[in-house]
Amino acid sequence: MVDVGDTAPEFTAPLANGDVAEFTLSERLDEAPLVLAFFPGAFTGVCTHEMETFEDRLEEFDDLGATVYGISADTPFALNAFREDTGLTYGLISDTNRRIVDAYGLSMDFASMGVDDVAKRAVVVVDGDREVQYAWVAEDPGIEPDYDEVYEAVEELS
Repeated sequence: MVDVGDTAPEFTAPLANGDVAEFTLSERLDEAPLVLAFFPGAFTGVCTHEMETFEDRLEEFDDLGATVYGISADTPFALNAFREDTGLTYGLISDTNRRIVDAYGLSMDFASMGVDDVAKRAVVVVDGDREVQYAWVAEDPGIEPDYDEVYEAVEELS
């Protein structure tokens, strides 16, 4: 997994934002700090709760000048449906080809369910120089991030 001090791997992927746009990390650095919240799959219990919690705290991150994005291997169309269903207002990045997950070292399998190569639950905070300032990963996908810790990491960059 990427770690604090690493240069965040560059990527371009579809962005589900009510429509489908293109997201390139290096072209979004003016929105930094960027909170990249990786999650295994839309419409699942823990993932839904996590993304809704970021939505509930979105104003706090906005006040610090940070931008939150969710990232999963779901299609952009599924992510737009997920956004609509859950009332999310921030963008979700579609990594259907798993290039981002692999580049960030966050791939995992749900072997018992026959699902391979999805994102581990993780949060990476990237600054305006594309440097990783915070990195957290759950080995157990049922564990959510410490949202206060993520906020404090972003606050230190403000």
